Amino acid sequence: MKIKTIAYSAILVSVSWFSQANNAQSQTTHHLNITEANSLVSLPLHCVETPYPYKTGYVLGSAADLQEPAVVHPIFYGCFDWHSAAHGYWSLVTLLSQFPDLAQAAEVKAVLQRNLTKEKVAAEVAFFSKDINASFERTYGWAWLLKLSQELHAWQDPMAAELAANLQPLADLIVTRYNAFLPKLLYPIRVGEHSNTAFGLSFAYDYAVSQKNTELKKLITQRAKDYFMQDKSCPITWEPSGFDFISPCLEEMGLMQRVLPAEQFLPWLKTYLPQLANPKYQLAVAQVGDRSDGKLVHLDGLNYSRAWNLYALANKYPRYAHLTAVADKHVAHAYPNLIGDSYEGGHWLGSFAIHALNTAQK
Repeated sequence: MKIKTIAYSAILVSVSWFSQANNAQSQTTHHLNITEANSLVSLPLHCVETPYPYKTGYVLGSAADLQEPAVVHPIFYGCFDWHSAAHGYWSLVTLLSQFPDLAQAAEVKAVLQRNLTKEKVAAEVAFFSKDINASFERTYGWAWLLKLSQELHAWQDPMAAELAANLQPLADLIVTRYNAFLPKLLYPIRVGEHSNTAFGLSFAYDYAVSQKNTELKKLITQRAKDYFMQDKSCPITWEPSGFDFISPCLEEMGLMQRVLPAEQFLPWLKTYLPQLANPKYQLAVAQVGDRSDGKLVHLDGLNYSRAWNLYALANKYPRYAHLTAVADKHVAHAYPNLIGDSYEGGHWLGSFAIHALNTAQK
């Protein structure tokens, strides 16, 4: 299955920037624009209502649970799996909120209004409310659901308030899941895939800040310190593992940058990843051996994960500004692969690209 071919004009933009960013003398950071937004929006529009192929990822309690994905998850049944559907919807909202004049704006709004309804959210809540599903999508999908909710709350559009209100019961349930789970998670999960603790806490922290949820913010801050404050010399040269799509070392750094004030974070970083302070620091991009393999294509996600964390660090702390060029190279390597990508990558990588490019601009 192939994603629809992206417009020729966008191909020219992407290839042109790809060449620039891989030029050793280029210091240009790419920025998301309307042309590329019109291209990128085709990825989630194609997949959020595409029911198959689909990976369920949940436990069957009885034969009664053997139902069509669209029945079990009337919102998040597309894009191959629940969490990819969640960040597919986030992509739609993000792109439309940034670029109200999208060529497919009307189609995006229709998809959102058709799916983010009170009734469909209630069905998703009912699924999560079953004891047997207490750990479903913990914590990767939880994080993306809260990111979607945060984006809806921030979107300045007449329909946004209604959609945000519709989704709020599920967001509230996910918050209760975090509040119940984190005190019981005694050790962090440091892998480069879905269960990574630092990633799961970063988006949730952003949500807590944006929605003024002091209880969740306080809990995440404390658990982040419990898990990571004593870490030293993160072995970033061990990355990547074969299926990584997020960077264990840099996601942890990104979380600690969020929760620690500068006077604590900078000394911590100096011990945790001292090599980042070197103006000549380089980090080789991750290579994908087979773009039709759903696990191997994870590595393009790793490139974006590295990029957004390096951008965030460089943007906030000028002494690390040289890392922008490192991030640029990672995006430049991964970005052209979105064009005509197989469904294995196309159903989710657009969201990572959008997040990386938006972080570069902040």
